[in-house]
Amino acid sequence: MVDKAVDSLQLVARELSPFGGDEGKTRTLRMSRSLAAPIGTVWAAVTEFDRIPLWFMPVSGEARIGGRYQLDGNAGGEILVCDAPRTLRITWEYGGDVSYVTVDLTEKDGSATKDGSATLFDFEHAADVEPDRWAEYGPGAVGVGWDLGLLGLARHVELGIATPLETPEWSASDEAKAFIAGSSESWAAAAIASGDDPDAARAAAARTTAAYTG
Repeated sequence: MVDKAVDSLQLVARELSPFGGDEGKTRTLRMSRSLAAPIGTVWAAVTEFDRIPLWFMPVSGEARIGGRYQLDGNAGGEILVCDAPRTLRITWEYGGDVSYVTVDLTEKDGSATKDGSATLFDFEHAADVEPDRWAEYGPGAVGVGWDLGLLGLARHVELGIATPLETPEWSASDEAKAFIAGSSESWAAAAIASGDDPDAARAAAARTTAAYTG
């Protein structure tokens, strides 16, 4: 685990699909990172309702296939797949929109870690996006939030930190602002690699950073 939040951004591989789907509005955001923790530890952190608030936010509902969950003040949805300790798939329902989130975990060689355990964390979020919204903010509109969530998860499973990252004090810090700017720029690079116009992608990233940092 790196010491500075902004340095952790380089540990994440990011990818975007081109527009697709029946209406040509679907884009899929993908993230991948190796975590220095056993697969069972990572699985518990992302699926157990009493563990999720320790690194993300409070959640309520029924932790079962077909059950519904609700994040406090944020998204809710249905648990579609829960194949321990490998695959979690849920709907992500917010503001009347429904999208799909999938987490896949794979055991890795952890010989370089302290306890010899490592897990590959693969994340996917597929959503329909209105073109004008994409033009304004690009993938960073949701990607920055997922980067923050993944950093919180890494702190929890690798270091045992049991408090969410995004406290008011941290969110107002220079470290947080640098992390958000770096995340926005990383998602702009992923957008450009997927075929988006470079100038438009960088301008959208700047607007995303401004929206997150005020």
